[in-house]
Amino acid sequence: MVSYDPAVRRGHPIIFSLIIFFGIIEVAISGWLVGKYNTHHNFPSTSVRDRARFLLFTACWTVFFSIFYLALFFHSASGGSILTSVLSHGVFLFLTWVFWTAGAAAITNALGGGLNCSHTGILYCGQLNALEAFAWIEFALITLTLFVVLLRGFSATRRGDGLRGQLIA
Repeated sequence: MVSYDPAVRRGHPIIFSLIIFFGIIEVAISGWLVGKYNTHHNFPSTSVRDRARFLLFTACWTVFFSIFYLALFFHSASGGSILTSVLSHGVFLFLTWVFWTAGAAAITNALGGGLNCSHTGILYCGQLNALEAFAWIEFALITLTLFVVLLRGFSATRRGDGLRGQLIA
């Protein structure tokens, strides 16, 4: 039987660090846009304004809980805590995946798939394109991480631990 524990021990901090890094970028972009929209009321439409606000929430949620899970992993990766279990990771990642799916799809829809900044008079065009791009990057990272956690859940169930089993056996 092949043990994936060394890969999980290396991969978990790497993927969660990437999620945090790109989440912070998304917080900065969406926070800046929301601040500008709240101050100047110069948003292209209320749907763009509202979706930027939702992406700010989603990015803050992701950064906060990803730091929490990363710290727990460093503290007790195989310590038997329910907070470091496959189930706990799965619930967090599924909720986060739903948020990023909704946010990335919504901003893409509001922008019509992206903006051509040379042919439009929309303020903050480049920032809106970056908001959309980083939302899809976060979606991809969360999807990959959720997939790996589901695979670890299957292996934890097969070894008899169930979903309360740890990511690392």
